[in-house]
Amino acid sequence: MLDEKLQVTLGGLKQTVHIKSRDEKNPVLLFLHGGPGVTNRHSVMTTNDDLLDDFTIVAWDQRGTGGSYFGCDESTLTIDRLTKDAKELVAYLCERFGKEKIFAIGGSWGSLLGTNLIKCYPEKIAAFIGFGQFVDGAKNEELSYNFTLAEAKAAGDEKSVKKLEKLGAPQNGVYAGGFKGMMTQRNIMMKFGGYSKHEGKQSYLDAMIKPILKSHEYTIKELYGYVKGYKFVLTKMWPEVAAVNFNETHTKFEVPFFILDGTQDKNTPAELVGEWFEKITAPEKELVWFENSGHNPLFDEPEKFKSIMKEKFLAIAKKM
Repeated sequence: MLDEKLQVTLGGLKQTVHIKSRDEKNPVLLFLHGGPGVTNRHSVMTTNDDLLDDFTIVAWDQRGTGGSYFGCDESTLTIDRLTKDAKELVAYLCERFGKEKIFAIGGSWGSLLGTNLIKCYPEKIAAFIGFGQFVDGAKNEELSYNFTLAEAKAAGDEKSVKKLEKLGAPQNGVYAGGFKGMMTQRNIMMKFGGYSKHEGKQSYLDAMIKPILKSHEYTIKELYGYVKGYKFVLTKMWPEVAAVNFNETHTKFEVPFFILDGTQDKNTPAELVGEWFEKITAPEKELVWFENSGHNPLFDEPEKFKSIMKEKFLAIAKKM
């Protein structure tokens, strides 16, 4: 059994990677976390290790967060640099495990990063799955804000309505007050089920912080990097992220591309996915809807999600 946490130098910065494997001959599966700046390797390594029956699984703290916070220069926090970091990590994993290609999966911001990875550097990726799929930053925030305000009004939650109206609608995907403004909207959105349908309405504390602390996945230093890195990375990168529109730039791929998306997602609103998906050309593509899921169907409907993921990836692996 391989269970190794190590530092891999990517783009000149030492970055934390956790690898687990029961059989190093298995296909390699790289998880790309969300945010940007929200490492979630605890959810990969502590609640989804049943995937080890079929995959060598890899979780990575991206540049600027968790164990990869320390020494990160703010000027390097760009979509291009993080995509190149991912490319370098893929090359490292291919060499280490003797693979020509590996598989990748990304949620939320990780779906943006993964989509950009397979667009720019498809050579060593066997297939990609996106969930909580990002499509259009400006439209994303417009729809998410409007949903949250409408739900708060319908619930008679005057306190939340006042907060949202004071905040104002995002302009070109960016909220007044930057990070603080976005957190105001996201926290209220979670109250009304826009993030997860698994346990109904959630707070940011319940959805994000408690699982991290309970997992025992992180050292004290890494937890410090998580807390500091989240705001650090998101503040720097969000204006660039908000300007991305895949409808205009990312429709042709050389890699099999699957989207497993929750119909109830209002964080990266599900209604944006279908129209873009119709424009996509790829060697193989499929959009699977999860009717009882929000932003993270891997958490909301884990059995169904992992069953489909195994079916898609392992079928491709057999042909490699």
